[in-house]
Amino acid sequence: MNLYKSAHKHLASLIKKVFRVRVEGAENEPAEGGYLACSNHISFFDVIVMAVATKRQIRFMAKQELFKIPLLGKLITALGAFPVDRKGSAAGSLKKSINLLESGEVVGMFPQGHRYAGAELESTRDNVKGGAAMAVWHAKVPVLPMYIETKNSRVRLFRPITIHIGKPIPYEAFEFEKGGSAEYDRGAKLIFDNIVSLKRALPEGKKDA
Repeated sequence: MNLYKSAHKHLASLIKKVFRVRVEGAENEPAEGGYLACSNHISFFDVIVMAVATKRQIRFMAKQELFKIPLLGKLITALGAFPVDRKGSAAGSLKKSINLLESGEVVGMFPQGHRYAGAELESTRDNVKGGAAMAVWHAKVPVLPMYIETKNSRVRLFRPITIHIGKPIPYEAFEFEKGGSAEYDRGAKLIFDNIVSLKRALPEGKKDA
Protein backbone atom coordinates (compact mmCIF):
# COMPACT_ATOMS: atom_id res chain seq x y z
CA MET A 1 0.00 0.00 0.00
CA ASN A 2 1.48 3.35 -1.02
CA LEU A 3 1.67 6.36 1.30
CA TYR A 4 -1.45 8.01 -0.07
CA LYS A 5 -3.64 4.91 0.27
CA SER A 6 -2.32 4.26 3.77
CA ALA A 7 -2.89 7.87 4.86
CA HIS A 8 -6.36 7.93 3.27
CA LYS A 9 -7.36 4.66 4.93
CA HIS A 10 -6.32 5.78 8.42
CA LEU A 11 -6.98 9.52 8.31
CA ALA A 12 -10.00 10.16 6.07
CA SER A 13 -12.63 9.16 8.67
CA LEU A 14 -10.75 11.02 11.41
CA ILE A 15 -10.58 14.21 9.34
CA LYS A 16 -14.28 13.93 8.52
CA LYS A 17 -15.13 13.69 12.22
CA VAL A 18 -12.75 16.36 13.52
CA PHE A 19 -13.53 18.89 10.79
CA ARG A 20 -17.18 17.85 10.48
CA VAL A 21 -16.96 17.06 6.77
CA ARG A 22 -20.03 15.42 5.24
CA VAL A 23 -20.18 13.98 1.72
CA GLU A 24 -23.26 13.96 -0.50
CA GLY A 25 -23.29 12.12 -3.83
CA ALA A 26 -20.24 9.89 -3.25
CA GLU A 27 -21.88 7.30 -5.50
CA ASN A 28 -21.30 9.61 -8.48
CA GLU A 29 -17.52 9.14 -8.45
CA PRO A 30 -16.33 7.06 -11.45
CA ALA A 31 -14.83 3.79 -10.24
CA GLU A 32 -12.25 3.64 -13.02
CA GLY A 33 -10.71 5.66 -15.83
CA GLY A 34 -9.28 9.14 -15.74
CA TYR A 35 -11.47 12.05 -14.75
CA LEU A 36 -11.06 15.70 -13.79
CA ALA A 37 -12.41 16.69 -10.36
CA CYS A 38 -13.50 20.35 -10.25
CA SER A 39 -14.79 22.34 -7.31
CA ASN A 40 -15.39 25.88 -6.13
CA HIS A 41 -12.35 27.28 -4.31
CA ILE A 42 -12.77 28.94 -0.90
CA SER A 43 -9.73 27.87 1.16
CA PHE A 44 -6.45 25.96 1.36
CA PHE A 45 -8.50 23.20 2.99
CA ASP A 46 -10.44 22.49 -0.23
CA VAL A 47 -7.80 20.03 -1.40
CA ILE A 48 -8.17 17.98 1.79
CA VAL A 49 -11.96 18.11 1.62
CA MET A 50 -11.93 16.80 -1.95
CA ALA A 51 -9.40 14.10 -1.02
CA VAL A 52 -11.39 12.70 1.91
CA ALA A 53 -14.62 12.87 -0.11
CA THR A 54 -13.37 10.54 -2.84
CA LYS A 55 -12.14 6.96 -2.83
CA ARG A 56 -9.55 7.46 -5.54
CA GLN A 57 -6.41 9.57 -5.23
CA ILE A 58 -6.72 13.07 -6.67
CA ARG A 59 -3.51 14.57 -8.03
CA PHE A 60 -3.17 18.32 -7.48
CA MET A 61 -0.75 20.98 -8.64
CA ALA A 62 1.19 22.71 -5.85
CA LYS A 63 3.37 25.80 -6.11
CA GLN A 64 6.93 24.78 -6.79
CA GLU A 65 8.36 26.61 -3.75
CA LEU A 66 6.76 24.01 -1.46
CA PHE A 67 8.85 21.23 -3.01
CA LYS A 68 12.05 22.98 -1.87
CA ILE A 69 11.10 22.81 1.82
CA PRO A 70 12.85 19.92 3.60
CA LEU A 71 10.52 17.03 4.49
CA LEU A 72 7.44 18.88 3.24
CA GLY A 73 8.65 18.61 -0.35
CA LYS A 74 9.17 14.86 -0.01
CA LEU A 75 5.82 14.42 1.72
CA ILE A 76 3.70 16.21 -0.87
CA THR A 77 5.58 14.43 -3.65
CA ALA A 78 4.79 11.10 -2.01
CA LEU A 79 1.14 12.13 -1.72
CA GLY A 80 1.02 12.72 -5.47
CA ALA A 81 1.30 16.50 -5.80
CA PHE A 82 3.27 17.99 -8.68
CA PRO A 83 4.78 21.48 -9.04
CA VAL A 84 3.48 24.50 -10.92
CA ASP A 85 5.39 27.73 -11.51
CA ARG A 86 2.84 30.42 -10.69
CA LYS A 87 5.21 33.18 -11.79
CA GLY A 88 6.10 31.62 -15.11
CA SER A 89 4.45 29.35 -17.66
CA ALA A 90 2.01 26.72 -16.43
CA ALA A 91 2.31 24.76 -19.68
CA GLY A 92 4.47 22.04 -18.15
CA SER A 93 2.06 21.46 -15.26
CA LEU A 94 -0.92 21.39 -17.60
CA LYS A 95 0.85 18.84 -19.80
CA LYS A 96 1.54 16.75 -16.69
CA SER A 97 -2.16 16.93 -15.78
CA ILE A 98 -3.15 15.79 -19.27
CA ASN A 99 -0.70 12.88 -19.17
CA LEU A 100 -2.06 11.75 -15.79
CA LEU A 101 -5.64 11.91 -17.05
CA GLU A 102 -4.75 9.98 -20.21
CA SER A 103 -3.15 7.28 -18.09
CA GLY A 104 -6.37 6.80 -16.12
CA GLU A 105 -5.60 8.89 -13.03
CA VAL A 106 -7.65 11.59 -11.32
CA VAL A 107 -6.58 15.24 -11.37
CA GLY A 108 -8.10 18.06 -9.33
CA MET A 109 -8.52 21.63 -10.59
CA PHE A 110 -10.35 24.76 -9.52
CA PRO A 111 -11.95 26.52 -12.52
CA GLN A 112 -12.01 29.84 -10.65
CA GLY A 113 -8.21 29.77 -10.55
CA HIS A 114 -7.94 31.51 -7.18
CA ARG A 115 -9.58 31.28 -3.76
CA TYR A 116 -12.71 33.35 -3.19
CA ALA A 117 -13.45 33.03 0.52
CA GLY A 118 -16.73 34.66 1.44
CA ALA A 119 -17.67 35.52 -2.14
CA GLU A 120 -20.98 34.62 -3.72
CA LEU A 121 -20.17 31.76 -6.07
CA GLU A 122 -22.07 33.13 -9.07
CA SER A 123 -20.22 36.46 -8.86
CA THR A 124 -16.91 34.79 -9.77
CA ARG A 125 -18.09 33.31 -13.10
CA ASP A 126 -16.21 35.90 -15.18
CA ASN A 127 -12.96 34.86 -13.47
CA VAL A 128 -13.20 31.24 -14.57
CA LYS A 129 -10.07 30.04 -16.42
CA GLY A 130 -10.02 27.79 -19.50
CA GLY A 131 -7.26 25.44 -18.28
CA ALA A 132 -9.61 22.77 -16.95
CA ALA A 133 -11.49 22.55 -20.26
CA MET A 134 -8.19 22.47 -22.15
CA ALA A 135 -7.18 19.41 -20.12
CA VAL A 136 -10.54 17.78 -20.90
CA TRP A 137 -10.14 18.49 -24.62
CA HIS A 138 -6.72 16.87 -24.79
CA ALA A 139 -7.35 13.92 -22.46
CA LYS A 140 -10.95 13.21 -23.58
CA VAL A 141 -12.14 12.56 -20.02
CA PRO A 142 -15.31 13.36 -18.04
CA VAL A 143 -15.46 15.99 -15.31
CA LEU A 144 -16.75 15.35 -11.78
CA PRO A 145 -18.28 18.60 -10.45
CA MET A 146 -18.16 19.30 -6.70
CA TYR A 147 -19.56 22.06 -4.52
CA ILE A 148 -18.01 22.77 -1.12
CA GLU A 149 -20.70 24.19 1.16
CA THR A 150 -20.01 25.91 4.48
CA LYS A 151 -21.43 28.94 6.29
CA ASN A 152 -20.64 32.21 4.50
CA SER A 153 -18.26 30.27 2.20
CA ARG A 154 -15.53 30.60 4.83
CA VAL A 155 -13.80 27.57 6.32
CA ARG A 156 -13.42 27.75 10.10
CA LEU A 157 -12.24 25.14 12.59
CA PHE A 158 -15.14 22.89 13.62
CA ARG A 159 -17.56 24.69 11.27
CA PRO A 160 -19.50 21.99 9.37
CA ILE A 161 -18.56 21.43 5.72
CA THR A 162 -20.59 19.51 3.19
CA ILE A 163 -19.13 18.58 -0.18
CA HIS A 164 -21.73 17.81 -2.82
CA ILE A 165 -20.60 15.57 -5.67
CA GLY A 166 -22.61 15.80 -8.87
CA LYS A 167 -22.99 13.40 -11.75
CA PRO A 168 -20.01 13.31 -14.15
CA ILE A 169 -20.12 15.64 -17.13
CA PRO A 170 -19.36 13.40 -20.13
CA TYR A 171 -16.72 14.52 -22.59
CA GLU A 172 -19.34 14.69 -25.35
CA ALA A 173 -21.28 17.38 -23.43
CA PHE A 174 -18.51 19.89 -24.16
CA GLU A 175 -19.16 19.66 -27.92
CA PHE A 176 -15.57 20.47 -28.77
CA GLU A 177 -14.83 20.89 -32.47
CA LYS A 178 -11.22 21.98 -32.83
CA GLY A 179 -10.13 23.25 -29.42
CA GLY A 180 -8.79 26.76 -28.96
CA SER A 181 -9.28 29.47 -26.34
CA ALA A 182 -12.93 30.21 -27.20
CA GLU A 183 -13.93 26.55 -26.79
CA TYR A 184 -11.84 26.20 -23.63
CA ASP A 185 -13.50 29.27 -22.10
CA ARG A 186 -16.92 27.93 -23.01
CA GLY A 187 -16.04 24.50 -21.60
CA ALA A 188 -14.76 25.98 -18.35
CA LYS A 189 -18.02 27.92 -17.98
CA LEU A 190 -19.92 24.66 -18.49
CA ILE A 191 -17.95 23.07 -15.64
CA PHE A 192 -18.51 26.10 -13.43
CA ASP A 193 -22.24 26.18 -14.19
CA ASN A 194 -22.52 22.54 -13.13
CA ILE A 195 -20.89 23.47 -9.81
CA VAL A 196 -23.37 26.35 -9.43
CA SER A 197 -26.22 23.92 -10.17
CA LEU A 198 -25.16 21.81 -7.18
CA LYS A 199 -25.45 24.90 -5.00
CA ARG A 200 -28.84 25.86 -6.44
CA ALA A 201 -30.17 22.37 -5.78
CA LEU A 202 -29.75 22.91 -2.03
CA PRO A 203 -32.76 23.70 0.17
CA GLU A 204 -33.70 27.39 -0.06
CA GLY A 205 -32.20 28.35 3.29
CA LYS A 206 -28.78 26.90 2.47
CA LYS A 207 -28.17 28.36 -1.00
CA ASP A 208 -26.50 31.46 0.40
CA ALA A 209 -24.54 29.54 3.03
